[in-house]
Amino acid sequence: MGVRNFIDRVFTVISDLILKLLPASKQEKQAFAYYKAGMAAQAEGDYAEALENYYESLYLDEDQYDRSYTLYNIGLIYAKNENYPRALEYYHQAVSLNSNLPQALNNIAAIYHRQGLLALEMASQDYDSTMEISEEYEYIELAKGLFDKAAEYWYQALKLAPDNYPRARNWLRITGRAK
Repeated sequence: MGVRNFIDRVFTVISDLILKLLPASKQEKQAFAYYKAGMAAQAEGDYAEALENYYESLYLDEDQYDRSYTLYNIGLIYAKNENYPRALEYYHQAVSLNSNLPQALNNIAAIYHRQGLLALEMASQDYDSTMEISEEYEYIELAKGLFDKAAEYWYQALKLAPDNYPRARNWLRITGRAK
């Protein structure tokens, strides 16, 4: 049994014990059961099943903190499937419910950074063809704005988790965006 399998089993056992021992309403227990099922399906790569379970959990769960993690996991699935606008939507919802989610802030930054790189790529590709200089400039300005957004979210993530995200910290430093 691999380490990941062991950790998954330990989590399952502990979460089952918590559900049995802690006072929680039937609805809260059901929401957690859906959340757990979503995590299991996500770990197996069955994203449709994971989303179904996460949406059921969101419907039942009233706790903002718990909902933030469900929304974050939904964002992970959309990002994994390269649906970045939807991923951003869910990451932002997660952060609005729980401002102490550096991993969501990091993922938001990473998406903006990726979009900035794509804008730069568009500028250089189109410049080689028949693109007007003004269009190239627009792509470059778009990239700059996206990189600035990435920096903003990486600052927030690093403020919450200063020992995490060394690549982000390095990018901020080498691009002159470090504070």
